[in-house]
Amino acid sequence: MSSTAERIARTIASEINASAGQVTAAVELLDGGATVPFVARYRKEVTGGLDDTQLRTLNDRLAYLRDMESRRETILNSIKEQGKLTDALARQIAGAETKSTLEDIYLPYKPKRRTRAMIARENGLEPLLRGILEDRRADPQALAQGYVKGEVPDVKKALEGARDILAEELSENAELLGKLRQFMQDEALITARVQPGKEQEGAKFSDYFDHSEKWANIPSHRALAILRAAKEEIVTIEIAPDAEAGIPRAINMVAATIGTRGDGPGDQWLRDAAGWTWRIKLSLSMYVDLLSDLRKRAHEEAINVFARNLKDLLLAAPAGARATLGLDPGIRTGVKAAVVDATGKLLETATIYPFQPRMDVRGSEAKVLELIQRHGVDLIAIGNGTASRETERFVADTIKLLPKTVKAPTKVIVSEAGASVYSASELAAREFPDLDVSLRGAVSIARRLQDPLAELVKIEPKSIGVGQYQHDVDQRRLTQALQAVVEDAVNAVGVDLNMASAPLLAYVSGLGAQVAQAIVDHRDAHGAFAGRKALMKVPGLGAKTFEQCAGFLRIRGGDEPLDASSVHPEAYGVARKIVQACGRDIRAIMGDATALKGLRAEQFVDDKFGLPTVRDILTELEKPGRDPRPDFKTASFTDGVEEIKDLKPGMRLEGTVTNVAAFGAFVDIGVHQDGLVHISQLADRFVKDPHEVVKAGDVVTVTVTEVDIPRKRIGLTMRKDGGQQDRAAPPTRRDEPRRGPAPKGKPPRSPQKPEGPGALGAALMDAMKKGR
Repeated sequence: MSSTAERIARTIASEINASAGQVTAAVELLDGGATVPFVARYRKEVTGGLDDTQLRTLNDRLAYLRDMESRRETILNSIKEQGKLTDALARQIAGAETKSTLEDIYLPYKPKRRTRAMIARENGLEPLLRGILEDRRADPQALAQGYVKGEVPDVKKALEGARDILAEELSENAELLGKLRQFMQDEALITARVQPGKEQEGAKFSDYFDHSEKWANIPSHRALAILRAAKEEIVTIEIAPDAEAGIPRAINMVAATIGTRGDGPGDQWLRDAAGWTWRIKLSLSMYVDLLSDLRKRAHEEAINVFARNLKDLLLAAPAGARATLGLDPGIRTGVKAAVVDATGKLLETATIYPFQPRMDVRGSEAKVLELIQRHGVDLIAIGNGTASRETERFVADTIKLLPKTVKAPTKVIVSEAGASVYSASELAAREFPDLDVSLRGAVSIARRLQDPLAELVKIEPKSIGVGQYQHDVDQRRLTQALQAVVEDAVNAVGVDLNMASAPLLAYVSGLGAQVAQAIVDHRDAHGAFAGRKALMKVPGLGAKTFEQCAGFLRIRGGDEPLDASSVHPEAYGVARKIVQACGRDIRAIMGDATALKGLRAEQFVDDKFGLPTVRDILTELEKPGRDPRPDFKTASFTDGVEEIKDLKPGMRLEGTVTNVAAFGAFVDIGVHQDGLVHISQLADRFVKDPHEVVKAGDVVTVTVTEVDIPRKRIGLTMRKDGGQQDRAAPPTRRDEPRRGPAPKGKPPRSPQKPEGPGALGAALMDAMKKGR
């Protein structure tokens, strides 16, 4: 292994709490074309049991570090070609641990446009600077007299040229830049101030009209709000140390680089030059660096929030294979209805008009009753958009009219997030070419109740809208992260090979859109796959692809019972040894934990399959094809609470968590407007991360604390005291900026308020809505 590969392996190992050997093994597998789900599930012996989270981090960091090593090599070659590479410099470059440190070292050697310092050197002013540095007792004005000639008309211009040379040298001093960057990261304040005349236009950002807090501590959601406000030219941003104490410290650090402790004329001139260099050059470069770092940090945190929410949504409990009536609510345009059978196949569609202006209640009731009885509907999925509660009430009244001999279906409010995107997509057009766009939405709503994962994979992850400020973050990185989440979710659950759509199959390990479509085409042409091995007949699916995908595909009721499990075909031999040891038929053993009780995993370890794989096989034989998703349950909305005006503080309601952000959780309580449970209201203890308490899809009980009808804001709490203690004395939050007098020369900062419905809620809710 090369020294570069060893260095990368050691770095990643320290970050994911693994050994360098584990990292090296995983890198070899990934470089060889293996996917993260495959390595995590079927190569535990090789990697020492690295899980999918560790492997995702490894994969991301591997790309970054390889890019950095490539840059390191480029810099070394560039300096070598200039004939300036020394052993000490080479060691310094080799020891750089970040891209920014590398670039700091390279600055003096980086080809650049003609600068003021270059012009000063051309005018022969570098000896003047050296003279000032070497003899601090000499008067710089007197020294400069000897350099007044040609392009240097006077003493002032001579000293300015010398200062330009010094400023460039200080701005390219890697050690100084490193110290200043660390100082700024520790001490800098980020300050936002409203631009004159923008108060009304930017009212939703009013919390940031006069705001200041530590750069190091600002949470992602506040950083993103300020960045958006700046982008919309509502506020200006400053990132700088405290004016009273911080800036003098920064200038002293610059001055210390050239040593200015004396009191001679030269020392005084150099101190002034150091202050000028900080103000004109270094403070600006530090601002740019810290703003870039802040943006990256905030983007990464926002992307992580989106990814966690998406994972929770994808792995939400499926209602299962039950005939379902999907209703996409509408008032003037009618309620769109679609019935799908237990497999998700579309059976019938209709449009009913139970509301104004038509008010055809009887005709609508008759149609719904007809659909329920004709198709044996077991579930009714109602979209949570406009008119959802009216539609739910209509359905509840209609169900009461069913004959007593007919089992009443269960009605469930379902998130419509992304349904309209799917309806208008090319995929939906191919799936239902003769169906109206609006009716396709009803089909999607029905299917996402049966199996959220299978339906949501048809929608671009970004369009599902469970993130914060998702349109502001790095879109390439967001797409990459969300695709990884979908891939992990699909492979964690497994896919029924004979029922899965091409979009679902495309996320299976080793498959892509092209091979997935080839599988569906082969299935349509030749019928259901009898076994996993039959996949090898699909055009374009070779041995390597089969190895990667086979374990994640399920065939139920086929010739090979193990094809219905997550046991990989390569390990069927081990599974058969286990079955043989039980002395019973494999079909009798699968699913019977008692039949496997007396067996020890160690008995079946061989040269190829170690203890982790054998244990996985035993677990799978106990519960073949187990679904990691939770059992299905739904929230029951309170009768009579259908609009925001029906809410009153103190009401206890049941709802479904629709989105989790860094500042709290949004909950659908059935009034067409999600309420916000601020992070301080999620539990009777301090909560650092809302995901510790809730996830998207959770059914929770909340108490209404605040209702602001004009601004459509609903404050909720999950605390046992119903938020009573908070109303008496709001708690101090750890993420609040420091309070007290403002730095000298600046207006006082307003104290930070919780980003709930009463404060930053407008900007945050606006961002969440746009995200959806």
